[in-house]
Amino acid sequence: MRRLVVSTLAAVAGLAGATAAPAQDGPAAHGQHHARPAAQSEDARLAAFFEQAFQERIALSPQMMTTLGLKRDYGRLDDATDAAAERNLALMERQLAQLNDRFDPRTLSADSRMSWRLFEYGVEQARLSNRWRDWGYQFAANGNPTTALPVFMINNHRVDSVADAEAYVSRLRDSERLMGEIAAELRQRAAAGVISPHFVFEPSIANTRNIVAGAPFDEGADNPVWADLQKKVAALEADEATRARLLAEGRAALTGEWRRGYEQVLAALAEVQAQAAAMPDRDGGVWRLPEGEAYYNARLRLSTTTELTADQIHQIGLDEVARIHGEMQAVMDRVGFGGSLQEMFALLKTDPRFQYPDTPEGKAQYLADSRAFIAQVMAAAPQWFSDLPEAALEVRAVEPWREATASIAFYNSPAPDGSRPGIYYVNLSDMTQVLKPQIEGISYHEGAPGHHFQIAWAQEMEGLPSFRRFGGYGAYAEGWGLYAERLGKEMGFYQDPWSDFGRLSTELWRAVRLVTDTGLHSKRWSREQAIDYFRENSLLSERDIVKEVERYITNPGQATSYKIGELKIMELRRRAEAALGDRFDVRDFHAVVLGSGSTPLDVLEDRVDGWIAEGGGAPAA
Repeated sequence: MRRLVVSTLAAVAGLAGATAAPAQDGPAAHGQHHARPAAQSEDARLAAFFEQAFQERIALSPQMMTTLGLKRDYGRLDDATDAAAERNLALMERQLAQLNDRFDPRTLSADSRMSWRLFEYGVEQARLSNRWRDWGYQFAANGNPTTALPVFMINNHRVDSVADAEAYVSRLRDSERLMGEIAAELRQRAAAGVISPHFVFEPSIANTRNIVAGAPFDEGADNPVWADLQKKVAALEADEATRARLLAEGRAALTGEWRRGYEQVLAALAEVQAQAAAMPDRDGGVWRLPEGEAYYNARLRLSTTTELTADQIHQIGLDEVARIHGEMQAVMDRVGFGGSLQEMFALLKTDPRFQYPDTPEGKAQYLADSRAFIAQVMAAAPQWFSDLPEAALEVRAVEPWREATASIAFYNSPAPDGSRPGIYYVNLSDMTQVLKPQIEGISYHEGAPGHHFQIAWAQEMEGLPSFRRFGGYGAYAEGWGLYAERLGKEMGFYQDPWSDFGRLSTELWRAVRLVTDTGLHSKRWSREQAIDYFRENSLLSERDIVKEVERYITNPGQATSYKIGELKIMELRRRAEAALGDRFDVRDFHAVVLGSGSTPLDVLEDRVDGWIAEGGGAPAA
């Protein structure tokens, strides 16, 4: 049964404050708004407006429509130009003006006022993001647009008919235009002084070359995109002549437009790589860019949805590192380890007991263990959650051709129509650098009860405006993922003390992020300083330490979202437990936190405070 969005609580009447609208009715209004025909009518009209606005927005992104399971503009790829970004923002500004012209918040229910606030907040964030768009690195340590396109084609472009296969080929042809735009933007940003650090180029170039390697480009195994097209065409109910035509057209598109597009990017990367090699401080934080300090402050606001300064976040990180080190010492005492914390880290990173073999069997065991951890969560989840997502969850290894620039682990959301499951990806490029004690916590974060329960749940909520079902805020999403790691212990897991130490190590990892991210971009730490701090204070393997620091350098601010979000969720839970006492039910608390989709942290706080004010209990449907 598909879930209904839980009702926003009347005690959050202040939610309309961001709209500069008159003060809203108090708590009594919530109990009455379902009985007021005028409010119901206005709510329905507003819901229709939000749906139309969402459809107008996604119409500007053929790839987003495909990701959502829609086959509109199915043969086209997105526009990556500055002009397209300006069009997107202009549309959002027009929609916000229409919202203010056509509706009066005083006639709306609390649920609708919350959606109003979030709609407006989204436009504010888009303005800020667009203001600093040209400061971003297209090619980062943990991802780039050249590898993103094959993943999109393989995972998202369904082929259910001959027309779908023709659209697939059309997209292969359109890639030349898209990659040309990416190459032009790369050169344009470099001319303005925005050049990725030198360590980005070698893996980015290697992965980009992988995308035009193998058959039909040269001898060897089938290229993943070519293999995907052949598999999808073979499954069609079509005659052999039609299949042969589609494959011939696909081969021509890959060896023609697709390859030419990627060669444009490779040429641009080579040019900018030479510029990066000649730059001083080329591996430093964004302070070295024009207006770098202001850019980083904007990135912190976008990542945390708070006004916390870099100095405040840095201190929070130092405090959390000290606290977690203390909890680690307690586990060390439990297992009878008498050495220092750093010696404990060294043991876990070097003792074969705590590593998987770097073999196909070792990789298979990692995947099997991750699936087992998620299975035990699924079995216990009804005791902790009042509802669960319907979408399936799979664990997959990152494809070898993109391992060099893929993150350690990450989650891909399911298709709303159920045609694609939620996917928890793990990077198995070097098993000697994978630490067994950390796998349990990472599985809870990326899979269940972490991102899957949160993101798939939101997509399945009936009555929630589409812009909220499919939108998101990093501090909320990653904060919940880190909260889910801690929740696993409450659920009775981490029975092995070494795994419990691993749980603490992954929390420590996110605390160290606060210190190193702000250290790099605000306090002007070098890459080596950040690596040294990580090595001294965390359990990460050497490979992962380097990957993490390089990720922070090329994606400033994003890594601060995890701990800031988790601390807010834990603060709100403690507040609810203290205020409600015996009336506190963790299932209801989780329904409140998850029941409105992804929100900024101040909106989440208002929502939980409203629930507490109403006395707790199951949120109304």
